[in-house]
Amino acid sequence: MACLKLGSRADVFRKQGQDWYCTTGLPSDITVVVGEQSFHLHKFPLLSKSGLLERLIREKIEKGEDSCAIDLSDIPGGAKAFELAARFCYGVKFELTSSNVVHLRCASEYLEMTEDIAEGNLIAQTENFLTQTVLKSWKDSIKALHTCDDVIDLAEKLQVVKKCIDSVATKSSTDPDVFGWPVAQYGGPTQSPGGSFLWNGISTGARPRNCSSDWWYDDVSCLSLPLYKKVISAMEYRGVNQDIIVGSLNHYAKRRLPGLNRRKSISDVSNCLSVSTLTAMPSEEEQRYLLEEIDRLLPFQRGVTSCKLLFGLLRTAIFLKASSSCMSNLERRIGLQLDKATLEDLLITNMSESIEMLYDVDCVHRILDHFLAMDQETGGASPGIGEDGHLLASPSLLPITMVAKLIDGYLAEVAPDANLKLPKFRSLAAAIPDYARPIDDGLYRAVDIYLKAHPHLSESEKEELCRVMDCQKLSLEACTHAAQNERLPLRVIVQVLFFEQLQLRSSIAECLMISENLEGGSRQLGMPTSSEQHRGGVGWPLAARENHALREGMDGMKQRVAELEKECSTMREEIARLGRSRSTGKSRLFSLGAKPQICSTAKDATPAKATMASDDDKLAVVKADATPRLKLSRHKKNLSIEA
Repeated sequence: MACLKLGSRADVFRKQGQDWYCTTGLPSDITVVVGEQSFHLHKFPLLSKSGLLERLIREKIEKGEDSCAIDLSDIPGGAKAFELAARFCYGVKFELTSSNVVHLRCASEYLEMTEDIAEGNLIAQTENFLTQTVLKSWKDSIKALHTCDDVIDLAEKLQVVKKCIDSVATKSSTDPDVFGWPVAQYGGPTQSPGGSFLWNGISTGARPRNCSSDWWYDDVSCLSLPLYKKVISAMEYRGVNQDIIVGSLNHYAKRRLPGLNRRKSISDVSNCLSVSTLTAMPSEEEQRYLLEEIDRLLPFQRGVTSCKLLFGLLRTAIFLKASSSCMSNLERRIGLQLDKATLEDLLITNMSESIEMLYDVDCVHRILDHFLAMDQETGGASPGIGEDGHLLASPSLLPITMVAKLIDGYLAEVAPDANLKLPKFRSLAAAIPDYARPIDDGLYRAVDIYLKAHPHLSESEKEELCRVMDCQKLSLEACTHAAQNERLPLRVIVQVLFFEQLQLRSSIAECLMISENLEGGSRQLGMPTSSEQHRGGVGWPLAARENHALREGMDGMKQRVAELEKECSTMREEIARLGRSRSTGKSRLFSLGAKPQICSTAKDATPAKATMASDDDKLAVVKADATPRLKLSRHKKNLSIEA
């Protein structure tokens, strides 16, 4: 720490209780009261250095007062600053350091210790030491700036705060080795073969340091919020990288807001506790104010602030009941980069007393709305459709596809909550556009978990919930599970079976086309003779193995189609039996004249799909008609012909 020794006389001050005495052998003729402390001093040393004390003493003498007592309780820096100023007036030895120079600079200004009163007075001494020594060192600049809080008004008026902030802001973006000793720069020390610094050819033993851009975070975090804000503003003015500034804000927030350290490791928490013992724990009101100020300092740019920090600030804001504008800003910041979040980030505990849900689903829905609005503004529109009817891939779809997968995982996580109402669940699931989900397996899993956790739902509510899914976008594994899922409505099961059959048909058709192409190609190439095979021809055995594998795959698919047809016929028989038992003694409620559209042939697939999606009457037709057996037999004949 920088130090300047002033004065030459031995110490003549001694303290008794709250009183200071000067042991020069002469009785004191003036008493200066500073707060609770009293200084029993002499007039001449004081008035020879201080213009203020000279004027006050003259007024006392002109009034003819016997006892000369002066109250200086409003002096900047308090009793400690006046003690050092009195030592300077008496010429007593003391040290001017970066920890007391600001207080002494303000106290000397208050006491009017100018060059007009005496040459080399305290104002000039403190100003020179501050400019030529303190501001050239990083640590001394931080210490001096830290002491400005007690005298902030006068320090700002004297430009002391501005000088310290400019010094800190300039040095924060520069290599810290430049401001220590030895100075590793041109004209400074060099390195010895062993790696240590050389100073004038002598090894100092100091090793070069590899400092990252965050080396100054911990030092700046000791500053109060008003001073810290000034430092950050000065750095932004000088063009410091936004990532570095956000990193400093993150470090400062974690040091001052205990709620951000709940998910840190044990070692990190112990470090935070050791730091917090140095200063008093801030109150909830102070934490709320600090959080809102950090929110104002954070840049509104995508990808600059990490999602983990933003979610931590949002949780803390909810806990501290911050202003609605603060929470709205944090939700918007998260929405700008929701595709970079994790499932753990979204699990925000519900703090509302009126709603008994475990997680704050409404907050996640608002964040999702911000993301979708941003996606539309940045041109992330729905994908185009190619000539073959398939969706065209686009790089802009990647973020929204990741968000869709994230929301499906979140729905599966919150679905077991018994207090989660169906409208909230369905609204969040339906908020994702259809093109954002290339496959609906994740959504089906969340719906199945919700149905399992809410067995009291009516049949109409189950059907309403299942409408958020697209049965055509389920994989074969999901279709197999859904066909045997007793929790799903009957309408959905029939749709799943129908679309699964269509998928198997298309798969078989593609395999047949590939097989025909391979066989045609082999016929064009010609059959190799046995002598050619023995001579090392490897193309024909490979094609034969591929044909064999394709045939096995087609056989498996045909067997699966047969199993599905058997299940479908069994289901129809059960439905018909239930219909006959319910219609005993009652009027028939269903028309028996329509034809079923479930297991129709390929050319009837389109009307079947329309019949499935129209209304409940068409499903009743499927249950009551007696013609499906004829359709099924025709269907099997067609399959055998195609095979």
